[in-house]
Amino acid sequence: MTTGTTTATTTPTASTASPHRDLRDFYENPAVPVASGPSRSLRQARMLAGALGPAGTGDARTILDIGCGDGSAAATAAPLLHGHRLVGVDWSQDALTRARTRLPYAVRGELTDGGLPFASGSADAVLFSEVLEHLVDPDAALEEIHRVLRPGGHLMLSTPNLAAWYNRALLLAGVQPVFSEVSLRGIHGRPGSEVVGHLRLYTARALREFVAASGFTVVRLEGAPFHGVPRPLRMLDRLACARPPLASILLLHARRS
Repeated sequence: MTTGTTTATTTPTASTASPHRDLRDFYENPAVPVASGPSRSLRQARMLAGALGPAGTGDARTILDIGCGDGSAAATAAPLLHGHRLVGVDWSQDALTRARTRLPYAVRGELTDGGLPFASGSADAVLFSEVLEHLVDPDAALEEIHRVLRPGGHLMLSTPNLAAWYNRALLLAGVQPVFSEVSLRGIHGRPGSEVVGHLRLYTARALREFVAASGFTVVRLEGAPFHGVPRPLRMLDRLACARPPLASILLLHARRS
């Protein structure tokens, strides 16, 4: 569930279908990309590997990659998490079909409508990579993640930054910020041509406060670059990572309280 191109091929009208059904149709469309650049995945995996430590004999930890998409992010992270048990979870059957070519375990699960197919306290860590911005009910999602994590378990969350350095300039110019979307059918009022289904965006401050209010203790916040930044601006984007409130992508490490 990350940055991609196109729209759903079938979009029911508001009078005949629920918003939840509309979104399911959108994400089940095979043309909607479900992977993002590797830089964020590597940075996030390094943070988690440092938090978990090496897997000793009989000490493998269970890591859920919730919203795993096609499994490419988990596959990128896997060498840094060697010895731990990595399980991909997604609601899109199309994404899971692709994920199973990269991951030993990939299962269907939802954060709402019955919850994830895991027992309470059964996971040691959750990767939640650029999923939050797609959710209708992020509060319920974090409640469900809180449930499946053991006490002290790790949450590694990433999401686009509403206050990224270039978005601040775009807003001053009266232009819709990058990452924001007003329609699932096309791009209006902002740069780019990719429709990816973003419903909510966070600043660094808002993300910290939201995660803390959901029963987690925030440990660390870092920045990551965005693979879609034009090449001439990528050095600036990498430099902005030193100041997470200005970075393109927010990487947050929290622990279940």
